[in-house]
Amino acid sequence: MRDMDPELSVVVPMYDEEEVLPIFFRRMHPLLDGLGISYELLVVDDGSRDRTSALLLDAAKDWPQLRVVRLLRNSGHQAAQSAGFRRARGQYVVTIDADLQDPPEVIAEFLRVVREQDVDVVYGVRSDRSSDSWAKRTTARLYYRLMCRLVGKEIPFDAADFRLVTRRVVEAVNALPDDGRVFRLVIPWLGFPSTKVSYVRAERAAGSTKYNVSKMVRLAFDSVTAFSAAPLRLATWLGLLGGVMSGLFVVGALVIKLTGRGIPGWTSTVLAVSVIGAIQLLCLGLLGEYVARLFQSSQRRPQFLVGYDSLEDHGHQEPTHESTPTQGSTPTQESTPNQR
Repeated sequence: MRDMDPELSVVVPMYDEEEVLPIFFRRMHPLLDGLGISYELLVVDDGSRDRTSALLLDAAKDWPQLRVVRLLRNSGHQAAQSAGFRRARGQYVVTIDADLQDPPEVIAEFLRVVREQDVDVVYGVRSDRSSDSWAKRTTARLYYRLMCRLVGKEIPFDAADFRLVTRRVVEAVNALPDDGRVFRLVIPWLGFPSTKVSYVRAERAAGSTKYNVSKMVRLAFDSVTAFSAAPLRLATWLGLLGGVMSGLFVVGALVIKLTGRGIPGWTSTVLAVSVIGAIQLLCLGLLGEYVARLFQSSQRRPQFLVGYDSLEDHGHQEPTHESTPTQGSTPTQESTPNQR
């Protein structure tokens, strides 16, 4: 690490967070200053459409450690984290969301634990999620149980994207060839020594969540297809089940024919066609998820493009539109193809 690099980098993906930013600044600024170490607060603006970028740049005028990285377009939460990992300079890197549901005060505990226990990863584990809705708690439990079965039992239960990692973990993640990565699965999979710190999850400080149901479903699909071939095996078993059911229908039809019972075959025919058709469509859909990942990977498109970095483009005006790069700078490709 270079002498001028900070000891700590705090990476914060943001998307349309203008309502929570004043509260975020009031809590983060004195907290990070009070840690007694050099730091950078690296905020990745994921193509926000509101005043998030303007508020960040205005705050950076009086806060030298605040570093603003703006992506040219909205690329997603995990892609924004990837951009933060690529650009973070600290010996320790903490990732945290802007909504303050994960208390930033726990960062001090992260630093104490990583030094005392000589580990490379400290996971923030939610001991109390009463602030979340019943539906969100239930789907989260199902998600982590599924991931533990598919990926391995080493996946920390109820640990999302609030964690501290050392520089060698950052370098290992950045060296991975895939870009459709899900950090809460990739980092445990790497196998670095780790520990946990528990905390109580709070309510969102302001604004509304940007992680809607469709994005959570997409995350679940990405998690499964990126780390396991189980859906393909499921398609095989469903195909076998469909074959067995078809055989039973054939046997049933022959028995009815031989016994001379003139039962109309409309019901059995419709039932057989609907069951087999549903299984075939499900299998095709599962296969399509993997084919889509291969197709997107073959296109070699970058996962994200950086249009502005306040550390590198100091003195230049930030681009106001996704398609307009900063004057004097070129959009930076930071990754290999997007697999999402």
